[in-house]
Amino acid sequence: MDTSTSPTPPPQQQAAADAQTGTAQSQSAAAQCPQNTAAPVSGEASGAAASGNTACDKTASADASQDIVKTEAETPLPLFPDLLQEASATQAQAPHDVTIWSDIRSGFGLPNDNSKPRVQAELDWYSKHAAYLERVTARAEPYLYYIYQQLKKRHMPTELALLPVVESAFIPYAYSRSRAAGIWQFTPSTGLHFGLKQNWWYDGRRDIYASTNAALDYLQLLHDQFGSWLLALAAYNSGAGTVQAAIRYNERRHRPTDFWNLNLPRETRHYVPKLLAVKAIVQDPQKFAVQLWPIPNKPYLAVVDLKSQIDLALAAKLAGIQLKELYLLNPGYNRWATDPDGPHRLLLPASRVTGFEQALAKVPSRERVTWIRHRVRSGDTLSQIALEYHTTISIIRRTNHLNGNMIRAGHYLIVPRSSRPYSVYAMAGGPRRITNPLPKGRGQKQTHTVRSGDTLWDLARRYGVSVQQLARWNGLSTHAPLHLGKKLVIWVKPTRYASASASLSAPRGNGQVRTVSYTVRQGDSLYSIARRFGVQIPDIRRWNDLGHKNLLHPGQPLKLRVDVTQQQNES
Repeated sequence: MDTSTSPTPPPQQQAAADAQTGTAQSQSAAAQCPQNTAAPVSGEASGAAASGNTACDKTASADASQDIVKTEAETPLPLFPDLLQEASATQAQAPHDVTIWSDIRSGFGLPNDNSKPRVQAELDWYSKHAAYLERVTARAEPYLYYIYQQLKKRHMPTELALLPVVESAFIPYAYSRSRAAGIWQFTPSTGLHFGLKQNWWYDGRRDIYASTNAALDYLQLLHDQFGSWLLALAAYNSGAGTVQAAIRYNERRHRPTDFWNLNLPRETRHYVPKLLAVKAIVQDPQKFAVQLWPIPNKPYLAVVDLKSQIDLALAAKLAGIQLKELYLLNPGYNRWATDPDGPHRLLLPASRVTGFEQALAKVPSRERVTWIRHRVRSGDTLSQIALEYHTTISIIRRTNHLNGNMIRAGHYLIVPRSSRPYSVYAMAGGPRRITNPLPKGRGQKQTHTVRSGDTLWDLARRYGVSVQQLARWNGLSTHAPLHLGKKLVIWVKPTRYASASASLSAPRGNGQVRTVSYTVRQGDSLYSIARRFGVQIPDIRRWNDLGHKNLLHPGQPLKLRVDVTQQQNES
């Protein structure tokens, strides 16, 4: 540990505040990202980082101090059980040189600009909020050793291992209003450019393994372009085009072109000093009266090659860990199983890998996911069946050798199904909206008449209840077919139900719901905003007390509740 006083374990409820606090120091700046007309540094691929297009998308739209996702206090990110067990022993007996901080300090390579006023301002803030850095570094423990090792292999400055402190407060499900996700805060388009796959099953922007390598690729590319790590960091925040334009502006006026002399967006002018301030504190925590979490200088994570898809509940059981811990180590997986098309890997606690691999070897690939025979009912569609079993149409087609969407009543389809109730897979470690069970007779009673195409899953989603509740209230099994004209009883909290046409407020599936601040832009409409973030227009009105108004004004602030796991390949 780096100070003489043992830190207390960080309160779980602070994770939410930290996601907000991490960027609350800087002022908002609506930065426009000019095009960079310099020759691309890595080919012509869709504008790349050098052209400023994709890199600009990375963070130029992240134009406010609240751009990192604000998680909600009632659903905290817990510490990992293995870490809690080791923490007291580490604090009691570990000398300073067996924590990772000594090695990280030895690889520092950024300039010591602590005397700069902007760095001093950030140092003052962190010194006044010492507990914040202790909590953030505690959350970093499962990931930091891996990040440090990747920097060491690439001979890059080890201060870059601290960049997620600034970007996301090391919250793996961090999500911004510019739709940047993960600890490195990649937007969809920039993530795709750097090879981060994004689909219904998986989002590589949140994958610790994949996103770390993509972020370091991006930073190395920017350093190769600008020849300065401070300028590379500025470009990571505001876009290569923005930094290049500022350099050219100064060159035309024969002014210095280093970071401190460029006219950059206000957020970027504070972004780099934040990292330099964190570096200074890590260099000498006692000087600033800050306690760093005593992270052991050994790997917490190990990469396990699976070679096939696996049910995540089964994986957690084989590894001997809680499912919520598995999700926090592998936040890239959106659903109940890994992506059937890969990546076929998991990050697991290093101490659990041998046992996991031995147990996995006894489970044939075909048994790592449960398959059932679904009898096609009258009115069934592939879309409805995929929703019911939380899979995709393409998987059902591929498994059953279907060329189109035509299916016949009475025929059977082979469909993958989670081994445990889907609610168990609710990204349990992270913040989400929780609806308490409503016993029969409480809340507002609604009656729904079954129409063609209705399923229990669709109706549960529409009314903001669970399939299990809906089935229990009506004496049905969760997979029971619904008959046209049948009347179903639904008990709904009055605050969650205004009318049948405006009752789509429940988050889709069991995802990671975030509250996002959005500023209305020229040309925006309720329809375009709802489509962009995958929410409903009635919900936007309700969240922002808009009544029945459709008129929006540029600059108007809106609050949105966005399911992070539903944000895929959108640009």
